[in-house]
Amino acid sequence: MSRRANYRLMAIVRKLGANIGAEITDVNVKNLDGKTFEKIYQAWLNYGVTVVRAQDLTTEDFIAYGRRFGEIVPHPSKSTRHFKHPEITCLGINKFKLDGTLNEDIYKRGAIEFHTDGAYDEVPFKATKLYALAVPNVGGETHFSCMYMAYDALPKKLKTLLQDRRGGFTYGGRKGQNALLNPEDRDHAPVFHPLIRPHSETGRKALYFDPGKIVQIEGLEAAESDDIIDELTERMIVSGAEYTHTWQVGDIVIWDNRCLVHKAAGNYPPQEDRIHWRLSIKESVSD
Repeated sequence: MSRRANYRLMAIVRKLGANIGAEITDVNVKNLDGKTFEKIYQAWLNYGVTVVRAQDLTTEDFIAYGRRFGEIVPHPSKSTRHFKHPEITCLGINKFKLDGTLNEDIYKRGAIEFHTDGAYDEVPFKATKLYALAVPNVGGETHFSCMYMAYDALPKKLKTLLQDRRGGFTYGGRKGQNALLNPEDRDHAPVFHPLIRPHSETGRKALYFDPGKIVQIEGLEAAESDDIIDELTERMIVSGAEYTHTWQVGDIVIWDNRCLVHKAAGNYPPQEDRIHWRLSIKESVSD
């Protein structure tokens, strides 16, 4: 075996957070063999969010690597899609309006609260993948938290109440936060998903919850539904369940929306760039 082939098989995995997060080094995602990808994929299932460092990718490379995790779908925010590759969302560009003022919807995108991606779809997103093109000198981190642990920490009475209940989700949620959508895409009926979901690959139960997208809990009166949503919002982030990622140019970060929530810090100097490509990934028919 050549030294180059040997290099491809190394894939060193290093734990980052107390319970979630892992760094993968000594790989080039453009030429991974099957065995090395299996190691990366298993690390991702084990740790929920993984970062592969120091990658140099074209849009085609990024899309090809994303397809190894599942089916890529365009994000509903049409105005922020890549002009040549609609599968890619461009984060952090055009954050200043024509009059020079900061567009808070772009600058604060993903920073309002912890959330999961794609809960508003009939088939929610399996994974989200980001590739860092530009990072600020300070700030701009992404926070993650484990929803396996959130479920485990729920009081028994609340687990019983939520068992076999579904939540109704829309892109804008109860507050109608949908400014990044075109007008014709804003008024969709809620889709419903179990609030306690066994992970489709690990089998472990997780709380499936997004305070910014949920509009109701099925089978509860409106007032009780709102109260439970508020309580879950307070309980969804638990001690020891978090990992904060500090970005470097060339990082590829992928997280599992089936068992994690995340949020951007929204704290970097507006005059500096924080630019990523993003892919939204669903489970393929073969998964």
